[in-house]
Amino acid sequence: MRIRKESAERLAATIVAVLKSAAQPVECDKGSDAFCYTVRSRSLKLRSIVLSRAALQRLLTATNGVVKIEYLKRDLLRAAMHRVEYRYPRRRRKASIVRQPAIEGSESASPAR
Repeated sequence: MRIRKESAERLAATIVAVLKSAAQPVECDKGSDAFCYTVRSRSLKLRSIVLSRAALQRLLTATNGVVKIEYLKRDLLRAAMHRVEYRYPRRRRKASIVRQPAIEGSESASPAR
């Protein structure tokens, strides 16, 4: 099921509406293709929300977009208590390669028969 024609800006406002009136739109950095909000509430740890315009556009056309939007709302509510910044989509961290020291005598994994 696809969502009716709706703009990414209205979708962003719908998602942050779960925080009641605590989230206020602000200007993002120049060149940034995102919607930015500041959160002003003493009871919440969350201070900023950044939603990618391209990611929201993909949500609007996704067949399961309605479900994903509901998930985003719940995730935002959970993050409001624990995180300082909420980003969608989340930034990926590069996996660091951790090499474990070789153990002596472990060249043969199975005993010879």
